[in-house]
Amino acid sequence: MQAAVERFGGLDILINNAGVVRAGHIEQETNEELLAQIETNLTEPIRLTRVALPALRQSDAAAIVNVSSVFGLHGMAYYDTYAATKAGIARFGEALRRELHGEGIHVMTIFPGATDTPMMDTAGFGPEHGIAYEAPQDIAEALVRGLENDEIEVLRGDPSMVKANQENPAAVDEQMSAMKPSLEQAASKHRHL
Repeated sequence: MQAAVERFGGLDILINNAGVVRAGHIEQETNEELLAQIETNLTEPIRLTRVALPALRQSDAAAIVNVSSVFGLHGMAYYDTYAATKAGIARFGEALRRELHGEGIHVMTIFPGATDTPMMDTAGFGPEHGIAYEAPQDIAEALVRGLENDEIEVLRGDPSMVKANQENPAAVDEQMSAMKPSLEQAASKHRHL
């Protein structure tokens, strides 16, 4: 961190964009796979934020962006640990935003849906699951717009599922239950650790 601050003359923004995944049945997940997701998706962004804060406090227009996932807003079958870590980074951002409120550091969380990156290469999801992949450039542009508009949350992906989960989670449970065989097959080889 210090080397970056010295090289660039300060730090104006921190983007916590870490993500690894191991999907499938929770009881088949190894301790190593579980810990890799927790460390990468949650623990390290928190540690990095802690280290970056002194430099960010020196900026006239500092920002911290946490990249969560729509799965951080509604859990998806076979993505138990991943969803937990992405919900965790969202709640971290919310708590940090409140802690830093009025101190000149804007905290925003973005919730991308499925994004066309190498992380998704082994996922078997497609239109038959109601999932459309978004280009990384579109996510980046939404992130920049969110910062320009002082937004605290930016939702990408399908907002209807998030809303349905907030209003009637039992109905979402039933919907996913009907799709379990297809979801299980799509998630069974999804690994990016």
